[in-house]
Amino acid sequence: MMQNETARSPDFDALDRTARELRCRLVEMSHRAQTAHLAGALSCVDILTVAYAHVLRIDPRRPQAPDRDRLIFSKGHAISALYAVLAKCGFFPEEDLASYNEEGGDLPEHPSPGCVPGLEWATGSLGHGLGVGLGMALAARLQRRPSRIMVLVGDGECQEGSIWEAVLLAPRLKLNPLLLIVDFNRWQATGRSNEIMAMEPLGEKFEQFGWRAEEVDGHDLRALYAALSDWRSDDPRPRVLVAHTVKGHGVSFMADDNNWHYRSPSEQDVCRARDELLGTLAGKL
Repeated sequence: MMQNETARSPDFDALDRTARELRCRLVEMSHRAQTAHLAGALSCVDILTVAYAHVLRIDPRRPQAPDRDRLIFSKGHAISALYAVLAKCGFFPEEDLASYNEEGGDLPEHPSPGCVPGLEWATGSLGHGLGVGLGMALAARLQRRPSRIMVLVGDGECQEGSIWEAVLLAPRLKLNPLLLIVDFNRWQATGRSNEIMAMEPLGEKFEQFGWRAEEVDGHDLRALYAALSDWRSDDPRPRVLVAHTVKGHGVSFMADDNNWHYRSPSEQDVCRARDELLGTLAGKL
């Protein structure tokens, strides 16, 4: 079972297998529920895998512990990725994933408040997660709690004005328990994010606003672990990690193809993806 093991050095082969299994699960969930936004879920799997396995201090047996770290999954359209990771970590039974997007179920396509243990906030209306995370980081300081706040946003989401209001305020408050991760897969609903708005150089933009900015390969598990483990330092600035990812990563016929922003896979697509991701392990899921 995947679990938070902040004191242990990661087994990167095991993490890679976990990420592959999670991607296979996401393809199956999208097919079963006939939902969109699969590619954006696939792009952030490695980030979530490392974060929940080795970085975030959250106990699935006590998901409301006051001193816990918190992850705000701001790109709520891709919530299936977080559902799958939370289930893998033991926050709720993995078999519940079969009810994804069922009417009246606990796993809506856009998350509702507290729909499952471990889900901190309702998201899907883009641009609000960073402001929420900023408020949580400030509250932790005022309450003298050790909680750290991680916020995951999409690159297209960074075109929202509310994001930049929070970007301006966080350095003013010296909120170094706040970590923003940008899933920079270079696509949004209608085209390349950098062609729609002048996104790059994104890291330099954050630096100019007073953040400590770093860039990382968002699919390199070792690089992600190194970057995420170095979360909080004596530097008072909040931190942003620009994670360069590929939309649809892990499945060759979905990778960097924005049609999978909208499409749901067929049964044949599921079989092809399973073979690519798991090979001889496919029959064990």
